[in-house]
Amino acid sequence: MGLLTGSLPDFPWDTLVPFAERARAHPDGIVDLSVGTPVDPTPPLLRDALTAASDAHGYPTTHGTLELREAVVRWFARRRGVPGLDPAAVLPTVGSKELVAFLPALLGLGDGDVVLHPAAAYPTYDVGARLAGATPEPCDDPAARLADEGVRLVWLNSPGNPDGSVLSVEQLRDVVAAARAASERDGKPVVVASDECYAELAWDEPWVSDCIPSILDPRVTGGDLTGLLAVYSLSKQSNLAGYRAAFVAGDPALVGALLEVRKHAGLIVPAPVQAAMVVALDDDEHVAEQRERYARRRAVLRSALEGAGYAVDASSAGLYLWTRPEAGGQDSWATVADLAELGILVAPGAFYGDDQHVRIALTASDERIATAAARLSGA
Repeated sequence: MGLLTGSLPDFPWDTLVPFAERARAHPDGIVDLSVGTPVDPTPPLLRDALTAASDAHGYPTTHGTLELREAVVRWFARRRGVPGLDPAAVLPTVGSKELVAFLPALLGLGDGDVVLHPAAAYPTYDVGARLAGATPEPCDDPAARLADEGVRLVWLNSPGNPDGSVLSVEQLRDVVAAARAASERDGKPVVVASDECYAELAWDEPWVSDCIPSILDPRVTGGDLTGLLAVYSLSKQSNLAGYRAAFVAGDPALVGALLEVRKHAGLIVPAPVQAAMVVALDDDEHVAEQRERYARRRAVLRSALEGAGYAVDASSAGLYLWTRPEAGGQDSWATVADLAELGILVAPGAFYGDDQHVRIALTASDERIATAAARLSGA
């Protein structure tokens, strides 16, 4: 066990416990905005779909049902501007985190291989590289870094967690072009994987009017999906975090290789979950309703933060407000401590590679968001 964990960082959330205790000591209780876990009910039509498929006496296939894969294809065409995907190049996953953590290993990466990820990033990109024996490298300009050797996997995250930043078509296209040039130069494939789990939650223009671009967008790919993977989860858009409902799609050869390994490993999405995913992907109404809830909470919380002397940076999409004291210069842990005194628990930017910001989630009830706003206004 020590061989597996020796190269891994400590689990960051354990260090937040003292601040959670401080926040819980508030007379009116804690407002926990530290984790982006959905709090609203799973829509009834999705629960009904799960129940209807609950007689699942046989093993499901690792590749998923054709019905599910075709639903993913329809969703990409309708919601992401990506027409004509091959259903064979879609693969359901047991949530998106397991794929992020194991993709470097599934691709056969190891010693001497570099995995790029955003500088302010979800920690699992780093962990996945370490689990494979590869080298994680924070990088906000992957197109430039690809001019040098050693990179075998580039993780993009748009919209970003924690900062809510969005990559444009031009930025995505530059990375894809650089990765393909590096592949040709070095004679080794460079994979670009884009984590797009917050793509249905756009707040700023032009992303509200024109959908957030995918790595699979024809304007990015030129019609060639070679070396490209898009990762998506239904946890955020459909309140399905407990279902572990996600998928990866893109390069048919890459998806086929992942499928073969996952068959051997038994990484299979349960049949009732697959059935619920079909309904979720084909229904836009429940997604719009959830987006409106988050928009309402975001407006209340952002106004209160700015009124209390905090600045919100980036945050054009997603479930978080990327926040710092307006005066600047304060360490993220100090900001966590300040907000804990108000009974509000947030995540320090230090968890994500940034010492100046805190990540504040929108995933709390209307009442708890209003409570946090009132405490900020009172402070």
